[in-house]
Amino acid sequence: MPLTPEQLAEIEALRATPRPTLRAVSEGMEAHLYRAHQVLDHGFIRVIDYMGDDAAIVQAARVSYGAGTKHVSNDEGLIRYLMRHWHSSPFEMCEIKLHVKLPVFVARQWIRHRTANVNEYSARYSILDREFYIPAPDQLAAQSRVNNQGRGAVLDGPEAARVLDILKRDAAQSYDSYESMLSQDGQQGLARELARMNLPANIYTQWYWKTDLHNLFHFLRLRADAHAQYEIRVYADAISACVKDWVPLAHAAFEDYRMGGTTLSAKAIETLKRRLAGESVTQEASGMNKGEWREFVALWGEA
Repeated sequence: MPLTPEQLAEIEALRATPRPTLRAVSEGMEAHLYRAHQVLDHGFIRVIDYMGDDAAIVQAARVSYGAGTKHVSNDEGLIRYLMRHWHSSPFEMCEIKLHVKLPVFVARQWIRHRTANVNEYSARYSILDREFYIPAPDQLAAQSRVNNQGRGAVLDGPEAARVLDILKRDAAQSYDSYESMLSQDGQQGLARELARMNLPANIYTQWYWKTDLHNLFHFLRLRADAHAQYEIRVYADAISACVKDWVPLAHAAFEDYRMGGTTLSAKAIETLKRRLAGESVTQEASGMNKGEWREFVALWGEA
């Protein structure tokens, strides 16, 4: 259960007392406000606050670029133009604040996106809950043979059971030790800031994470990608679903140009032109290295 009955009651109370505002309001995002969307076994994301909508992006662009955008006949066309030509500042006019509950090892990946404001639950001040991420059996996989930072084949039944038993046993043991070391119930013990060092990376933490739409799209482009680690990708997918309701025109442009599009090097463009002219181009003749050529062929096929 990601939220306690008391927390759920608080959310419903907040949603039951709307306030009039002169701010721009996204009806799609209002439906998500405060509500928890469960992710993994104990995690969630919640939209705590947001600023702006599709109209805010258009408004900022027309101030910024003036006569240069007057040829764009509608808001959707302008937003697609901005996305297509990598004009990022209008998207920075929209912001979102999320409450996220996530495993520590996912948080350490997430925090690499440094263009956000973050305030994390303090294990120096508070005692962490006994909640650990335990993967579903279909997410237990061996090391990939071709990707040093990825997964390969899913573990078979007996091996999956063995690994799950280790994960559960070690998590329980580490938390038992954590509790027994704490200074509480008359025991001198250790300070919380020291006792926490014995906890595993699959324990859950929480934070508030605030960012603008431009940097959020960058996060989603990397973390909602099929090659991203599953445990962070499901968070990105949940956030993306909220963003789609918040700024539908911007999200559609993002899906088209960033998630569904690709960037070509000058050598790749030249190779495509030569192919279209009927030439059979080899990797050596293209000027691309083996890694570039492998990615090129994955997109465009063999000559």
